[in-house]
Amino acid sequence: MQSQKQFKRRFSFEFFPPKTPQGKEKLQVVRDELARRKPDFFSVTYGAGGSTQERTIDTVLTFQDQGIATAPHLSCVGSTKETITELLDLYKENGVTRIVALRGDLPSGMGGSAGELKYANELVAFIREHSGEHFNLEVAAYPEFHPQAASAEADLLNFKKKVDAGANSAITQYFFNVDAYFYFIDRIEALGINIPVVPGIMPITNFSNLVRFSDMCGAEIPRWIKKQLEAYADDTDSILKFGEEVVTRMCETLLKEGVPGLHFYTMNQSAPTLAVWDNLGLSDKEKITF
Repeated sequence: MQSQKQFKRRFSFEFFPPKTPQGKEKLQVVRDELARRKPDFFSVTYGAGGSTQERTIDTVLTFQDQGIATAPHLSCVGSTKETITELLDLYKENGVTRIVALRGDLPSGMGGSAGELKYANELVAFIREHSGEHFNLEVAAYPEFHPQAASAEADLLNFKKKVDAGANSAITQYFFNVDAYFYFIDRIEALGINIPVVPGIMPITNFSNLVRFSDMCGAEIPRWIKKQLEAYADDTDSILKFGEEVVTRMCETLLKEGVPGLHFYTMNQSAPTLAVWDNLGLSDKEKITF
């Protein structure tokens, strides 16, 4: 963990592009509420195979114009070098300086159409080749290992390939076991990797959704958390209160140990994230004693 303490802390919020005009209006309200906390940047997700491309672009450029740096997610699976080049040029022309570079997933029905670039390290290398050092490139990290990884060792080596290709920093998949994060950092330090690895934080708001997301992405829900959430059943208020406490305590531990920031998966909601944010006193970053 020692290497992570050297990096300047940054805090960020992630959104997904809304599907409807009503969702767009709601996201603008959420964005405005979170913008008042002066995060270092927002990020906006990109659907499987670029399926939300136009909505992602629209959201990114709208937010960018409103004064807070916004980082688009960009995946390579199912895309072409030509399409990726056009997006890179568009973002550069509009003042975007940070990109979250991902392999991405194929949407159902696309079969083997993986595209010209099949892995995130290839995408990172391609962006560097085309755009030089213009973009700060974020990549994904998996403290509990990618669900499709052949092995733990293979996953670590895949992460190293992304760093060697030119990644500046990483954002983790969310987790609830801080030891998994610390162990991951120890392992990458042993491989000579020295970039900021920012924990991804998922507020707990809905048990069934959390289980579904976690099954898909390989994040473990510790048994004690799962059992308590099961006990609350449909008691939404108790779930929210318990989730706030659990996530706040986890973030306190991470910050005390010197992590280089936090990246909140907001799910386009402000209240659960702001509850944790305010508990941690992050609006007064200069006064944080963690």
